[in-house]
Amino acid sequence: MEPLPETRTALAELVSFDGPEVDELLRNLGERARAVVPELVGLSLGLTTEGLTFTLVASGSAVAAIDAAQYLDGGPCVEVIEGGSDALEVATDDPLDEESWGLYARVSAAAGVASSLSLPVYQGGRRVGGVNLYASTVDAFTGHLGELALLMGTTSAEAVSNADLSFSTRLEAAKAPGRLRDRAAIETAVGLLAALRHQDVDTARRHLTQAAARAGLSEAIVARVVVVVYAGRAD
Repeated sequence: MEPLPETRTALAELVSFDGPEVDELLRNLGERARAVVPELVGLSLGLTTEGLTFTLVASGSAVAAIDAAQYLDGGPCVEVIEGGSDALEVATDDPLDEESWGLYARVSAAAGVASSLSLPVYQGGRRVGGVNLYASTVDAFTGHLGELALLMGTTSAEAVSNADLSFSTRLEAAKAPGRLRDRAAIETAVGLLAALRHQDVDTARRHLTQAAARAGLSEAIVARVVVVVYAGRAD
């Protein structure tokens, strides 16, 4: 698993590590987790700063998009890190989960993810971030929670504690798509979100911008995910 280009660029500009390089960090976490769960298809590491969760590094654009869906509409990662819940194992085809976290469930299913496990990361007894693991089968994580928590904890805590991430800088990086097609996708997504959530357009646009910044993606990428998942559902 390798970092997506957007994540690599953001890390180079926004995050300083005293520990392992990002490629080494991601590879190490992926190898450890896959040794326990062969069905693992991706992971992301998030940190909490300024009262919000950010994706520090993701193993691919599909994983980053799943994170973005959670920042827009809720999901296990946000529940664990910001809500204070314990580790959460979720099957994405569970009707209750889809009702609670609709966008997350749909984006996960589209990416071939059947289950996820979100684990909190602690530093000095304080919850500072979380690890999200994504697998291709429903029961991939069953019985492995304790082992995975132990494997992910130390390395993840080191990376999160050494990160210096500015939300305002990420917000600027997520803006200015530059191409007409990208602007059209953004406007369409904003319209869909506003209609589905009964929000004004400015509020919907702000939520889209923030979700993209937190996931380390451009607004255009997140907008296209929203359009694909929700097109035809704004009635």
